[in-house]
Formats: sequence, C-alpha cells, structure tokens
Amino acid sequence: MVLNAQTHSALLDIALDLSAAMPSQRRYQRLIETVASVFPCDAAALLIVQNRALVPVALHGIAPELIGQAFEPSAHPRLERIMSSQEPVRFEYDSDLPDPFDGHLAVDIERSLDVHACIGCSLYAEGELVGVLTVDALAQGAFDQLSDELLATFSALAAVALKNANLVDALQRMGQQQQAVARELVQEARLREGEIVGDSAPIQQLKDNIARVAASQLSVLITGETGTGKELVARTLHAQSSRAQAALVHVNCAALPESVAESELFGHVKGAFTGANQARMGKFELANGGTLFLDEVGELSLAIQAKLLRALQQGEVQRVGADANVTVNVRIIAATNRDLQEEVRQGRFRADLYHRLCVYPVKVPALKEHIEDIPLLAGHFLQQAQHKLGIEQIVLHPNALKAMQEYDWPGNVRELEHLMLRAGLKARQGANGRVRIDLEHLEIAVGSTTPEQAPLSNENAVAPIAANGLRDAVDQFQCQIIANTLSKNQGNWAQTARDLQLDRGNLFRLAKRLGLKD
Repeated sequence: MVLNAQTHSALLDIALDLSAAMPSQRRYQRLIETVASVFPCDAAALLIVQNRALVPVALHGIAPELIGQAFEPSAHPRLERIMSSQEPVRFEYDSDLPDPFDGHLAVDIERSLDVHACIGCSLYAEGELVGVLTVDALAQGAFDQLSDELLATFSALAAVALKNANLVDALQRMGQQQQAVARELVQEARLREGEIVGDSAPIQQLKDNIARVAASQLSVLITGETGTGKELVARTLHAQSSRAQAALVHVNCAALPESVAESELFGHVKGAFTGANQARMGKFELANGGTLFLDEVGELSLAIQAKLLRALQQGEVQRVGADANVTVNVRIIAATNRDLQEEVRQGRFRADLYHRLCVYPVKVPALKEHIEDIPLLAGHFLQQAQHKLGIEQIVLHPNALKAMQEYDWPGNVRELEHLMLRAGLKARQGANGRVRIDLEHLEIAVGSTTPEQAPLSNENAVAPIAANGLRDAVDQFQCQIIANTLSKNQGNWAQTARDLQLDRGNLFRLAKRLGLKD
C-alpha cells in the first residue's frame, strides 16, 4: 500500500492522538474529522457499542442531534451486517438495505436525499467489538478507489483509539469513586471518633500542639500510656491537615507478624511467595496522597524498621518480588506507648528511624494528669452509653463522681469509657427511663483497682458461675487473666501475647470480644 502525503499525515495524527491527554469527546471528533479528510465522503460516523446497541459519539456531515441516540442493530440491517463482519463491508449503490443516516445528511438542506455510496467497518480491539466506523457519499462509486487495506488500517487505529478512550474514562470514574469513598470514610471516622474532650491545661496544650503541626507535612510521633487516646489524636491531626480529603490508612504494627509485615506495608507482586496469587498494594501505596498512621510502631522488628526507614528517606517503596520502585507521597503519623529513646539505647529500635519519625513529638497526657476533665469525659461517655444501651437518660451521683476523681486510672480514658458503659448497664436493671449511677455501680473506691485489674481468687472465679452461667464465668476469668498480664507488661500487647502463649492476632480478637480493646 502506497500512501500519499495527506494519508500519511492523517495516520500520523491518529497515532499521536492515541497517547495525548484529552477528553474522550474531543478524541472521538478529531478521529472522525481525520477520516473525513482522507476519504472522499460527504458523511462519516463513529459509533461505540453500549449495551449491545450502537451509539454515535462523533459525526461529520450528519445532523448533530443523532449524537447519543441508540441504534439497535436488529432495527438497522446495515449496521447489523457491519457488526457481523471483521472485514470492511461495501454496500452497492442500489442496495435495498436502508441506511440509518438516510435523510440526516447535513450537506442536504432538505435532508431528504438518500445515500448512494456506503462503507462500514467493525472496530475490534484485543478481540472485542468496541464500535463501528461508517463513511457515506452521495456520489455513486465514490469509494471505488479505496483499498480494503487502507480501510483496515484506519479501522485498526480507530479501534485502539476507542479502547484507549474507554480505559481512560473507566480509570477516571474509578478515581472519582475512590475519592468519594475516601471522603465518606473520613467523614464517617470524624463522626465516630468525635472530638478531643477536655478543658484542662494539659488537654489545651495537646490541642494547641495538634493545631500547630497539623497543617504542616512534618512526621509526628504520638506518645502516651495505653488508653490515653493516641488514635483519636492521629485522626484529629489528619482531619485538620491539608490531606483531610484523602485517606487515613491505619496500620497496627503490633498485630503484624514479621513474616507478612513487609508485604502489608509495601505490597507484593503475583508469585512473590507462596500464596501470592495476585499483585497487591501495600499500605504505603494505599495511603498515597494521604496519611499513614503507624500505631504501636515500637513493636516492629529491626529488619522491618530498616525497610521502613528507606521508604521514608527516599519516598519510594518496592513491592516484595518487584524490581521497580513506586514513588509515594505519604505523611507519616506514628504512635507508641513505649519509651523509644530507651528502646534505642537498648538496641531494640533504630536511632535513625526514631529521629525520622520524631520530627514533631506530641505527648498525650495520662488521665491522672487531667483529673479535672473527668466530669466532661464521663458526661461524654454516658451520652454514648445512652444510645448504645437504649436508656432515655443517665445521671451520675455526686458521690460516684467524687470517687472517680480520686481514682488513679491506670487504664486512662479507655478505662473510664468502659467503666461508664458497664455502670450504665448495671444501673439500668430494674429502672425505667431515667437511670442514676451510684458508687456501687462503679465498683471502685479511693486507692482501689477496677474489676478489670482485681486480683484473682477462688471466690472471684467461682461466684459468677451460679449467677450468669459457665460461659460468662469463663469470659470473666479470661478478662482478668489478660488484664493482669497486660498491666504487668505496662500495656505492651506483644509481650502480653508472648506471656500468654497466644498469637497476637488471636489475642487482639479475644480482647476486643471481651471489651478490653477497641
């Protein structure tokens, strides 16, 4: 096939448009105008397959009102014949098959003259029928000099153009959907987590620190005892940042077995290891453009710490089994209840990673450091308890509040939350509408421990069996064992799991069921 300069230029234009970024409608129209500049036609149409019908997306020389209308092949025999053939179809000038564009040619003022020459090409991309290209002329024999090879060349390029446009549209829709889902999840998280409650000086300082660092892109290390609300602080930081509309991806480092930690954080390619049946993004890629929250970061092994450091330094991650790196734009917020400086001195945490994470430290105060916030916190949790327990109103007796303000709160705000929920449940028994929580419902006294930390005894272990049955007694026994071991390990879940000879994931699930962990 010998191409003249005009045809060569047209083919080059189509090829260049394949890689150009432009709206689909413009891409379609440029394609059909290029076809019309090469073929001696009065009209040309590009139609795409939608729900087994053909829909015009670009027209030349045809009434524009046909754009978007659906042509059912069964009602248009010429289109049906074109779709059934993978070779260009030439229709005789006196064919008795009606042309779908008869009476719609823009060159005909009356729009009443019939088409006299017509060629149609089905457009296949990777074996899939994606559309149809038609060219029409009023002059008989207008296309006699066009070779099937030239028609096939243009058809192949048109098919690829349609396929590319469909893929781009699908990716854009997917991206919009993911953004909408991310916004919805962020909003849901805000409603679920609520605000940081408290007016005391330590809490006001915490709020000031959050407001100061949130708008920056600095890495933040949140420290504090177990149960102080470090996750809420992380969510508040994200919500006040410029990344608030993007995703906040939460990684519980303590629940990551070392064997899968690298894959969870950085992803893997298909076949990278046994069981890797398909490629998977890691948490870094999922958080791209947003925030990655590394909770209990002090539990990561030294090997994973080294790979995490490389990702933070270079802004790139490498999936397990892959050769190429993936660039990510992620803000890091980390949290720990450990003294990481001491962990560094003991050789259990990398000094360079510590300094990379601790660009801006934020300490969450223990509840005993802001006892004056207990009335506000108790009211906040009691309001939540009302909805959870279906109680019309819950009030707190002054004696109960006084005992709470004199208590040491080793479990911090989380312990207060659980205590209010249990007290509300106990006070509800036999009450209608308005419920009052007295000191007896709290089961605490000044200088005592909560039931979660009470020492085990035969009386404690056996008495509930008669009242609540064996299952409740077993649950209480497990709850006491876990709470005591956790307290002994200063809130370290990983060490608690080792002492109890349990898998960390199984311990987490059991603790959640028993109400020891959110």
